Amino acid sequence: MRIDLHAHSNVSDGTEPPAQLIDAAKLAGLDVVAITDHDSTGGWLEASERARLLGIALVPGMEISCRTAAGVTVHLLSYLHDPEHPGLLEEISKSRDARLSRAERMVDRLSEDYPLNWDDVSQHVAPGATVGRPHIADALVAAGVVADRSEAFTSILTTRSKYWVSHYAPDPVLAVSLVRAAGGVPVFAHPVASSRGRIVGEQTFEEMIEAGLAGVEIEHRDNPEEGKLFLRELARRNGLIVTGSSDYHGTGKPNRLGENLTSPEALLEIEAQASGTAVVR
Repeated sequence: MRIDLHAHSNVSDGTEPPAQLIDAAKLAGLDVVAITDHDSTGGWLEASERARLLGIALVPGMEISCRTAAGVTVHLLSYLHDPEHPGLLEEISKSRDARLSRAERMVDRLSEDYPLNWDDVSQHVAPGATVGRPHIADALVAAGVVADRSEAFTSILTTRSKYWVSHYAPDPVLAVSLVRAAGGVPVFAHPVASSRGRIVGEQTFEEMIEAGLAGVEIEHRDNPEEGKLFLRELARRNGLIVTGSSDYHGTGKPNRLGENLTSPEALLEIEAQASGTAVVR
């Protein structure tokens, strides 16, 4: 069974509508795929309808953008939570509002040096989508400033750029607690992806585990091999679920569906721990 538990549609920063994401998963030979858009469950219904039609199982999920007190970014995957849980909804709404405000301020700064305005960016944002830097990157590509998203992120949109603006994000320990309260299963996404920026220390892992962290995403292209060894030992010592995923974004990233996979046993454990919603079959 081929299971990929991390994929994005254009409800956040993927390039394909939810139904097309399911089409791509079927074409890639997946039996199970998770839709995990940033801070949004807006693609669940469309993806579910297409998944039932194509006979592929769908794991409804979400990727929550978090930040520690020390300023380190953490991405938390939430699987099978109740999308209407008030505590989690309130926190996600704060993050979405902050993302929008941050994007507008970044565009204001960029417009001083590049032929870019908010209307240019809006053209790359699907209705109701969570706005993020990838949409700004797409507008920069369309304007001929950069060749692709990757170039935009390594130059103009890097956190070290003068155009960078921070935004509100919940502490990862709080996010883990809220996911559990919503009946979901929290899994730390690409936890040792040092190429993306600073990574958390062992104390943060311990605090997240104490709060209810269920698993760690180990097989991911951005986790270095030495980091994977650390994560495997951490998972063994703490009885954590181990997952593997593509982190697919359509044409927005080179990641391909199914390039890393999760075991059927891990998915069964995720289902066993969940009480918010169910896998769509």
